[in-house]
Amino acid sequence: MREIVLDTETTGFDPETGDRIVEIGAVELIGHMATGKTYHQYINPERSMPDEAFQVHGLGDDFLRDKPKFAEIGRDFIDFIGDSKLIIHNAAFDIKFLNAELKWMNLPQIPWEQALDTLAIARKRFPGSPASLDALCRRFGIDNTSRTLHGALLDSEILAEVYLELIGGRQPDFGLSSQPEPVAGDHRSEWTPKPRPMPLPSRITKEEAAAHTEFVDKLGDRAVWKTL
Repeated sequence: MREIVLDTETTGFDPETGDRIVEIGAVELIGHMATGKTYHQYINPERSMPDEAFQVHGLGDDFLRDKPKFAEIGRDFIDFIGDSKLIIHNAAFDIKFLNAELKWMNLPQIPWEQALDTLAIARKRFPGSPASLDALCRRFGIDNTSRTLHGALLDSEILAEVYLELIGGRQPDFGLSSQPEPVAGDHRSEWTPKPRPMPLPSRITKEEAAAHTEFVDKLGDRAVWKTL
């Protein structure tokens, strides 16, 4: 099962008012495991970068000026994703922009049902809790310290880890179908996943643990928590 974890950076919020894509990053998963194959492209938006957007991703006019336009990379991008399921955080935003760019190229649109929205999954699994990518990294103990600015490829790599935790963690040996026959020259067929070298850290912060201890102390010596 091939999946593509994908993220974009843009000049703003609405392609219908002139905003454009300036970066695409994508990570390939096979059977819920990263293969190491990625897609990454900076894009010349053919317009100036608003300061509000620059503060988010740090991609300015001087940097993007010599990058290819979307019309030059659109076909390669479509060939990379194919008909694979697209794993996107807030999928409506990215699909809206991608389909606008593809429409301007007279290329086929990405069907909405091809996308799986991890934001919707997180909100359903943890109702009432923050569901941003940073918040989910904190919840699952995923290191995102290198994420000082938004970046499409880095965010895709982080989202791939978040997605696997959202669906129950990596389970490469679980499946209902038989394994495909190895193909000569396919090095992936010789690779087997290794167990996690260290368990994930506790999802409970020091502040939460301290607040719980204080709460239990108020219940007295007979509190059931003190017998566990």
